[in-house]
Amino acid sequence: MTFGRSGAASVVLNVGGARYSLSRELLKDFPLRRVSRLHGCRSERDVLEVCDDYDRERNEYFFDRHSEAFGFILLYVRGHGKLRFAPRMCELSFYNEMIYWGLEGAHLEYCCQRRLDDRMSDTYTFYSADEPGVLGRDEARPGGAEAAPSRRWLERMRRTFEEPTSSLAAQILASVSVVFVIVSMVVLCASTLPDWRNAAADNRSLDDRSRIIEAICIGWFTAECIVRFIVSKNKCEFVKRPLNIIDLLAITPYYISVLMTVFTGENSQLQRAGVTLRVLRMMRIFWVIKLARHFIGLQTLGLTLKRCYREMVMLLVFICVAMALFSALSQLLEHGLDLETSNKDFTSIPAACWWVIISMTTVGYGDMYPITVPGRILGGVCVVSGIVLLALPITFIYHSFVQCYHELKFRSARYSRSLSAEFLN
Repeated sequence: MTFGRSGAASVVLNVGGARYSLSRELLKDFPLRRVSRLHGCRSERDVLEVCDDYDRERNEYFFDRHSEAFGFILLYVRGHGKLRFAPRMCELSFYNEMIYWGLEGAHLEYCCQRRLDDRMSDTYTFYSADEPGVLGRDEARPGGAEAAPSRRWLERMRRTFEEPTSSLAAQILASVSVVFVIVSMVVLCASTLPDWRNAAADNRSLDDRSRIIEAICIGWFTAECIVRFIVSKNKCEFVKRPLNIIDLLAITPYYISVLMTVFTGENSQLQRAGVTLRVLRMMRIFWVIKLARHFIGLQTLGLTLKRCYREMVMLLVFICVAMALFSALSQLLEHGLDLETSNKDFTSIPAACWWVIISMTTVGYGDMYPITVPGRILGGVCVVSGIVLLALPITFIYHSFVQCYHELKFRSARYSRSLSAEFLN
């Protein structure tokens, strides 16, 4: 940290009157995002964007926040127990403190998450870490009034492209983006039809029109991605977001295929290059995932998978262990005991793994099935075990899905209210 009283080995955090002394090295990697931001401050103006006041002589940073709530949060980040609500404190107020310091609802204990969901449902409220009123009062600080118009403009532009229900312009922009996605998908699907390919081979103008439509769609997606990158707050975080990575995967293959076509020609003598072109063109299917920006259901699915990766890993472990056991036993019972009347479908354990995974998920294609009595008994046990093993972690995933859906629905409802007000005005 380059800003502060020279020679001081520690800093003091004053949160609502409660003082905490931290070393500079600990401050750099502090688990709370707002506190760790102090390490990168270079001037007093930067400091006042993070905290509410600063005393240079005492090297003390003041935060006008709830001291008891910060005490509970500090115990949690130090590893002393799990995060629960502070006694005699409103759940929404404590959640507001969590967002201010850089935590999310997923950090709460499961019982407290349920209480928070119920309280949000009753009051129809949702707090977002992107709201200026939650993260700080920048406009009320020294120098904040000068930068307020530009910040408000950037924030409005960012929400226009990131939140489809934040304003009327954002809703129109989202609708246009959805239309481009649908058009590009229709062209992609139609280009794989035999009749379409024959018509394109006979009529060159049809193929040219499809390429023009594809170029227009790619141009729209590219411009949208560039603008969203320019107005984003954190460029590094923008690149790391899953939806932005998907956008990049959907746009890049088009430009690569165009370059390969320019350098090698349509009828390339290199067969590998031709296969590569077909693979790159087929990667346009990633465009359909762009719909996740405009539909709560797809956003809920992505957020649930992000929060429940431990449960997903546990589910895969259950399946792999059961697959190893049942595949080895089925191969032994169907093929290993009697080679003369053996079942040719179970000649190896890897071949039996296909039958196990299909049976555990109760799909049952019928392409493989046991013919011996012990094998059929094992098949029944395999099916019942699959139902039980898959149901155990899915319960946790379901509850997380419901919570994520409520959070996204509350945020969408808040933006919808602001959209209604803008429309009336």
